[in-house]
Amino acid sequence: MNFLGYQLPEELKRLQTWVRNFVAEEIVPLEQELDYEAFELPKEDYDRLSKKVKDAGMWCLGEPKEYGGGGLNCFAVTVVLEEMSQHRNGLYLPAYTVFGPSMFATGIPSAIYLGTKEQIEKYAVPAVREGHRTFFGATEPSGGSDLVRAIQTTATRDGDSWVINGSKMFTSHAHTAPWGLVFARTAPPEKGRGGISCFIMEQGTPGFSAKLVPVIRPWYPCEVTFEDCRVPSSNLLGKEGQGLELAANWLGKGRLTYSAGNLGVAVAAQRLAIEYSKQRMAFGEPLSHKQAIQWMLADSDVEIRATRWLTWDGAWKLDRGEEHRHEASVAKLYSSEVLGRVVDRAVQIHGGYGVTKELPLERWYREARIRRLGEGTSEVHRVIIARDLLRG
Repeated sequence: MNFLGYQLPEELKRLQTWVRNFVAEEIVPLEQELDYEAFELPKEDYDRLSKKVKDAGMWCLGEPKEYGGGGLNCFAVTVVLEEMSQHRNGLYLPAYTVFGPSMFATGIPSAIYLGTKEQIEKYAVPAVREGHRTFFGATEPSGGSDLVRAIQTTATRDGDSWVINGSKMFTSHAHTAPWGLVFARTAPPEKGRGGISCFIMEQGTPGFSAKLVPVIRPWYPCEVTFEDCRVPSSNLLGKEGQGLELAANWLGKGRLTYSAGNLGVAVAAQRLAIEYSKQRMAFGEPLSHKQAIQWMLADSDVEIRATRWLTWDGAWKLDRGEEHRHEASVAKLYSSEVLGRVVDRAVQIHGGYGVTKELPLERWYREARIRRLGEGTSEVHRVIIARDLLRG
């Protein structure tokens, strides 16, 4: 591995520092005034901070420049995301980020840029300009990891339209986003991977409905139902039967940005643990003098450093056009499990204070549990990694 000689370029270092300072000076103080379970900033604060970000040229850094974004590659995005994630709501940045929705696993799906010029202008450009979130409808009640067999939602051609019937589960933003991508079966199961197609679904389409599903964290995903939803043929993204290929285009980058978010919160939890261990007295000396505490901090540091390099490795290969899906699975698996261990150690070091809502640790603890499920479960990624190894 050679990440520019293990040195970040100066321009990226400056960007990293700007984001770090912005989060610490602008976002963290605001969170102290919000309800502990809040996942949105008040509109006046969101508008004010978004304007600052746009004026500084930091809006939608991960989107192509020709469509209004910052044009950062995946490696730069992971570096910046580590800084963006270091606050109470850091594991759900799209809910109220003032940097635009494009940086995150649940942001603007890169597959939209493989569509027609008309699709890009109609859907992608307004999403970048106005900060619209989108949804990504793949997981179904029958399953989510094995998309080839799990997808039961169907799309049937009817003249110049497609009629979609079925349902999706755990779909982010489906109740509010102006549009999203829906994966549906357009050919019998025996067609295999070639039987799945991708459609752009607009909010408000007759027969489309979404209801929130309460989960362990304060922000809820949706269950989505399609009842004779009619979409025009122009809303087919890519070619018929190309759905899983389009999904793969997004999943690699999505897993790497997901890993960067895990990393950032782990860094923030470790920082809190170090600071508290130096201040808290026990048996006449700071907690930091105790070997048990020192070993917890040391273990977290080793795992955080390993997570960073695994994430950077995958992003570096993606940007170079190299095969990166294996690395993305490794990074996603490891980062999500490291996050849980690092936050757990930070809670333990804080003792009873670690589970109070005055600190962000208890919320990160709940969020971290979900991160072992999102973007592919730990078990699925172990299967992917082992399969790749056995194939040589």
